[in-house]
Amino acid sequence: MKKWVSEFKKFAMRGNVVDMAVGIIIGAAFGKIVSSLVSDIVMPPIGVLLGGVDFSNLAVTIKAATEDTPAVVISYGKFIQTVIDFLIIAASIFALIKCINAVKSKAETAAEKAEAEKPSKEELLLTEIRDLLKEKK
Repeated sequence: MKKWVSEFKKFAMRGNVVDMAVGIIIGAAFGKIVSSLVSDIVMPPIGVLLGGVDFSNLAVTIKAATEDTPAVVISYGKFIQTVIDFLIIAASIFALIKCINAVKSKAETAAEKAEAEKPSKEELLLTEIRDLLKEKK
């Protein structure tokens, strides 16, 4: 049992697991922000442009409610809002990854340039030989 606890502790404290947990927490919070953006800011003007339609209430009733059972409905308005949420989140993540890749590319290019400016081992050796020959003269 001790070995299992020790292995689990080692697993849980690895950088990848902690990073993933932080990413999931931040992603969930970001999802809530985007959902609010879509439902509270984006969809109302779209609804007004389409004649005062409130997307969250759009639904098709399959079976009307009775005294003892609720109505059976397909809430396609909520689905439309969820699709728009997804598109905004996907576009945001795409833009973020594109920025990160651009920064990485610049850093890699700078590192490659610095490496290219360094003299090669052969050049260093030839310089050393030249300097030794000058000293002998």
